[in-house]
Amino acid sequence: MIVTGPNMAGKSTILRQVALIVLLAQIGSFVPAAAARLGLVDRIFTRVGAVDDIGRGQSTFLVEMHETANILHQATPRSLIILDEIGRGTSTFDGLALAWAVAEYLHDLEDQGALTLFATHYHELTALSRLKPRVHNLQVTVAEAEGQIVFLHKLQPGAANKSYGIQVARLAGVPAPVIARAQEVLENIEAGTLDQVGFPRLARPRRRQPAAGAVGQMDLFGPASPPPPAKDEDFMGK
Repeated sequence: MIVTGPNMAGKSTILRQVALIVLLAQIGSFVPAAAARLGLVDRIFTRVGAVDDIGRGQSTFLVEMHETANILHQATPRSLIILDEIGRGTSTFDGLALAWAVAEYLHDLEDQGALTLFATHYHELTALSRLKPRVHNLQVTVAEAEGQIVFLHKLQPGAANKSYGIQVARLAGVPAPVIARAQEVLENIEAGTLDQVGFPRLARPRRRQPAAGAVGQMDLFGPASPPPPAKDEDFMGK
């Protein structure tokens, strides 16, 4: 299951809830449900949160990869795997590539796959449901009105279309100018990566008009002119 949805909507809570219910059931305890059908698992693996290990010289991303590697080496088709984000501590493309490959590996494990709940903000991973027969998408829903969001705390089939990170930052009290600039940069990113002359769109200011009579500046990010062809006399005496 690929679980998407906004920050603070409850993805992590749902994942931990499933793991705890499975554990309770396997020790013969009651579970908080009117009815439940739960199979046996040999182990419960979790990859949750971000923490470094300074004493061992390990960054948060290295710790995350160690935890992920441990799961991939030891998991079986009878395992329950809880993944709360993979690939956050590196570049977007690196992280997405790793998350995609991990999801595929777990789906194909011993031609059966492992029971996995994978919460992610990489919405691209939801495309796996069209490529892999046992991948299903779940979303934690919200209601949005006039730029404000209400968390519904409901898990439904389907894929979320965005993460509402900027709205959550506003709720946390991030200054309004930062919120406004973040929204501007987000619009730039959504419009494309580079503009016509190769300048990064995400760094390009929007809604600004040049002052009257302003003289243009040399474009450092434009395509470079090719050097002039070498002449025979350039090499004379060398």
